[in-house]
Amino acid sequence: MPTNKPTSPVKASTQSFIEIEEIKDDVVLMKDFSAATVIEVGAVNFWLLSSEEQSSMIYAYSELLNSLSFPVQILILSKKIDVSTYLDYLEGKIDKQSIDILKKRMVGYREFIKSVIKINTVLEKRFFFIVPFSPLEMGISGANPGSLNKEYVFTRAKTALYPKRDNLLRLITKIGLNGSILQRQELTELYYNLYNPSATGRRLAPIESYTDVVMSTG
Repeated sequence: MPTNKPTSPVKASTQSFIEIEEIKDDVVLMKDFSAATVIEVGAVNFWLLSSEEQSSMIYAYSELLNSLSFPVQILILSKKIDVSTYLDYLEGKIDKQSIDILKKRMVGYREFIKSVIKINTVLEKRFFFIVPFSPLEMGISGANPGSLNKEYVFTRAKTALYPKRDNLLRLITKIGLNGSILQRQELTELYYNLYNPSATGRRLAPIESYTDVVMSTG
């Protein structure tokens, strides 16, 4: 009686677990045809501010959130900073320094940096506002994403997202913070590092230099 040979279970591609469908311009499109645009906000050294300035900033930030008429998501990323390049830079400057007193001070500064990173982990924090778009904002057609055209969704998403994004950007500037809209390159690097976490993160080559990779079974 013939026996059936056991077969290996079908393993899903890693790509199937990634929710992103495409990144175009400054909009991230998900597989369910929801979308988002991302604003990165510059950090402020809060503890160097006076108590009055701290209270003023907290109040202004709460006013910003309370004034919004649309939902937002707030993302905070912490990444270890690789200071080896900076230490190499200092070494080069020290070697070229001919004035003894300045050279001695630079050596002392270099040793101070080394002692700090031995005791403490130096982190870089990044802050983001994410403005989401739901396919339901397109009405009845959005209830059936499978029937939608991707380019049409991008157009509708931009129409809905841009006024909200620009309003949020004005409010961020109004309270004394710097905001910048992430474009395709920055968005790709952000999500790449979220899906491929590493100690210090990774910069990517220009997106246009990459080609699609198609995997098939054979």
